[in-house]
Amino acid sequence: MRIAITGASGLIGTALSARLRADGHEPVPVVRRAPGDNEIGWSIKEKRIDDGAFDGIDAVVHLAGAGIGDKRWTDDYKEEILESRTVGTALVAQAVNDAKDGPKVLLSGSAIGYYGESVEATFTETSPVGTGFLAEVCEAWESSAAPAQADGTRLVFLRTGIVLSPKGGALKKLTPLYKFGLGGKLGSGKQWQSWIHIDDEIAAIVHLLTSELEGAVNLTAPNPVPQAGFAAAMGEVLSRPTFMFTPKFAPKLVLGGELADNLLFEGQNVLPVALENDGFEFEFPHLDGALRDLLDK
Repeated sequence: MRIAITGASGLIGTALSARLRADGHEPVPVVRRAPGDNEIGWSIKEKRIDDGAFDGIDAVVHLAGAGIGDKRWTDDYKEEILESRTVGTALVAQAVNDAKDGPKVLLSGSAIGYYGESVEATFTETSPVGTGFLAEVCEAWESSAAPAQADGTRLVFLRTGIVLSPKGGALKKLTPLYKFGLGGKLGSGKQWQSWIHIDDEIAAIVHLLTSELEGAVNLTAPNPVPQAGFAAAMGEVLSRPTFMFTPKFAPKLVLGGELADNLLFEGQNVLPVALENDGFEFEFPHLDGALRDLLDK
């Protein structure tokens, strides 16, 4: 298969491209710079994508979007977060619809922020949209992909949780703190963390390329944990104490209140019902096994 990938240089895109090549497929990066051979050019800022971008492409995996935790959430950056997803997704969806001999499937990025925050509730793919900025972004993000379905393209929303990898994301940032004995409970520690090992994230995306699933699919491991449980597992795997307690006010001074709440002090208990019902088997269903594998690399 020839598979176009936006966000191909990111954490997930890089790992996905390597897996696809290993499996004998041909990843085709969608890039913001001048495209080279076997690349597609686009610009979200200029609202353009190459003519015939997806002609002869079998599938598209759309992962691009401004980083949620890259900057403080000023009004301008919140607008950039939203537009990078809605404008980019609309460009991809229209290019899919316009393609000659084009993609049969579009796997479009989304996130478990769709469900909003809760300590008590458990969320599956049938749960309604929640409240808050991230829920609003995810709802608009997914809606922007609708034009892709006009010609019968199978559309899947990849509602991804916290992707664990030693090469980037939350785990790379947290590991040095825990190694120095500075890890521990954030706030109440009761906020849920719905995580997934990078290998399972990639395996799930590959599975969805040829599955018959449509609509929302949660990309999370089947055993989420409260943040305090995550801290305890990190400490056990690294043989370090996890006595540190971080009150809410400290990160809020650095990150701003809204971003700190969304990244650190709020969460959701999300289950991968659609994937498991479709026969997908997780290699790392439990956090301790996932961390031991990742932190030994």
